[in-house]
Amino acid sequence: MPDERISRRKFTETAAAGSAAIMATPLVLTAKKTASSLTIGSGQHQYEVIHDWPQLPEKYSWQTTHNVAVDKSENLYVIHEGDVDKPDHPAIFVFDNKGAFVRAFGNQFQGGGHGLEVRQEGSEEFLYICCYQQLKTFAKLTLTGEIVWQKWAPMESGVYAANEDSKPENIWGRDRFLPTNFAFLDDGGFFLSDGYGSFHIHRYDKDANYVSSFGGPTDTKEHGLFDTPHGIWIDRRPNRAPSVVIADRANGRLQWFTLEGEHLRTMDGYLFPANIDTLDELMLVPDLHARITLLDGQDQVVAQLGEDIAWRSQVLDGFKLRKEPTRWQAGKFLHPHDACFDPQGNIFVAEWVATGRITKLRPLA
Repeated sequence: MPDERISRRKFTETAAAGSAAIMATPLVLTAKKTASSLTIGSGQHQYEVIHDWPQLPEKYSWQTTHNVAVDKSENLYVIHEGDVDKPDHPAIFVFDNKGAFVRAFGNQFQGGGHGLEVRQEGSEEFLYICCYQQLKTFAKLTLTGEIVWQKWAPMESGVYAANEDSKPENIWGRDRFLPTNFAFLDDGGFFLSDGYGSFHIHRYDKDANYVSSFGGPTDTKEHGLFDTPHGIWIDRRPNRAPSVVIADRANGRLQWFTLEGEHLRTMDGYLFPANIDTLDELMLVPDLHARITLLDGQDQVVAQLGEDIAWRSQVLDGFKLRKEPTRWQAGKFLHPHDACFDPQGNIFVAEWVATGRITKLRPLA
């Protein structure tokens, strides 16, 4: 979710600046109808678009969708922010690779569900989630929803207000804990981005003990610091040393760091990058301002999917369109909040829209 206290002017200025920078490089990709489906992209990066792909039982309702992840059985996990006034409704849904409903759980995360990742640990897989708003927590779960451990603000970091770990309230600020996403290390540890709170990146060991932090806020786009470090990933693409890449959302850029938190480089020209995933040489960047960007192994933009400038201007006009599904256009995105690959190269997109929406992009090349 975007920080709605950031002014509309800042959102619009960021979008305009990012568009000017990045549109100079990539292909312009438009949607087209084939005999049986809608496709977007061109060349090696063409995708069939299947909006509203998963099928949800009538007893449940789509809420504001936030993040997606896929397990080794190709089940898709979807987390919603959820309605705090519906405590008996699950925040996490699971679907098989045909889009059929499998199970639901996570009622306790209603009203603050955000980040979600599946991780293989030995012979088992686990679900990692983080929550913001009044919940301010992160947890490790089994794939059926049993909690392995649950934690709150790392007070050892020295950046949080008193009681932020014991009596969390729905208060925002740079001394508050509002985690957004995870990235996993080979040694069993992980990074956790505090994307809406302190703007720090926290490192934990394999037993979820706090280790260290880096980053912090900047109003001047200083390298190594952030304005909403919303997404995080370990970049393990071929022919490069593993590094931490951060979607520095309100600064409209990606930043790369060593695993020790030392700044390596910055790539400007994005609009509002929300998260990151990789498959082989491709890097996937969902952008909250109405598009999906694909980078190749040399970090060149090879595709931007689901948007055009005129459409984006409608989407960003007060964010009204996110509540009006009858005005949505097939083959275009409104607010991609997260996206992930499955092993076959399918892309699943979760959008920050009031009714929730999960789109499957099936590669045609």
